[in-house]
Amino acid sequence: MATVLLNGEPLGVGGRFPRVGDIAHSFMLVDTSLGDVPLSKFMGRRKIIAVVPSVDADIGLRIAKRLESFADSFPNTRVFVVSIDTPYALSRIVALEGFRKIQLLSTMRGRDFHKDYGVMITDVPLSGMMATALFGLDENDSVLYAELVQDVNGEPNYDSLAEAMLPASA
Repeated sequence: MATVLLNGEPLGVGGRFPRVGDIAHSFMLVDTSLGDVPLSKFMGRRKIIAVVPSVDADIGLRIAKRLESFADSFPNTRVFVVSIDTPYALSRIVALEGFRKIQLLSTMRGRDFHKDYGVMITDVPLSGMMATALFGLDENDSVLYAELVQDVNGEPNYDSLAEAMLPASA
C-alpha cells in the first residue's frame, strides 16, 4: 500500500499502481452526458489521464486548467481528468471554465478504476476518494508515464510527463 499526504498527515492508498511498461487496465467511466466511456474507444491514440480527488476542489481545477492550456502540445493525444464528481458537476465545470481540449470523466459507474489504477484512498477523512496522479499512455495503452503525487493537494510533474510523451528533438 502506498502513502500520500494531506496537510502533512499520511493517508493510505490502495490498489495496484501501474508502472511504466505495463499495459493500462481497461476502464469504463462516465462523461458529462452520462455516456459510458471505455478506454478501448481511444485505441490508436495516446492518452494523458490525470486523476484528482475532485475537480470542484482547488487542486483538481488547477490541474484541469493546466492540462487544458497545453493539450494541443501533444499530437494524437486525448487528455482526460478523472474524479469521483458526478457527471452533473463535471458538466457545470466544463460550462463555467470553457474546457474544449480536455474531457472530464466520472467514476460514477467505474469504481474499479480506484483499485485498478492504485489511487484508492483508504483512510479517513478522504476514504473513498482518489489520490492525485498522472498517467501517460501510448497508442496501445502501454504506460509511458505514471506518477502518484505525494501530496493530495500537490500538482504532478508536467515536465516529466512531456518528456515521456513527446519524441526527442533531433
